[in-house]
Amino acid sequence: MSLFSGTIQTLENSLDYASVKNKTIAHNISNADTANFKAKRVQFNDVLKNELSEQFQATRTNERHIPFSSNKSNIHITTDRSTMYNHNGNNVDIDKEMTELAKNQIYYQGLVDRINGKFNSLQSVIRGGN
Repeated sequence: MSLFSGTIQTLENSLDYASVKNKTIAHNISNADTANFKAKRVQFNDVLKNELSEQFQATRTNERHIPFSSNKSNIHITTDRSTMYNHNGNNVDIDKEMTELAKNQIYYQGLVDRINGKFNSLQSVIRGGN
């Protein structure tokens, strides 16, 4: 039996994505003045949707074996080589990066609030509804 029907695992994967994205954005910002630096981008949401739509099931050789599904994280970091904003070959747009950072922080906080709600529900059940 899975608690919350896999919701916790999905939230955990989403938190991993938000964390990697935050680190990548911080890396881009810190290299905004580095010559020939190319901004990195994190891709995950499309991969997550594909993973959720295609359920991976393991082969069970005995009915007493516990079923499981794929738990791999598919966070991809790509380099954006298609643009150049600065004369030194750098393509970090600081305004875009700051906007992405703010959006990611809101996304992360929403995930934390959601996972806290799930654990508060479990705590309420354990305490008998009090």
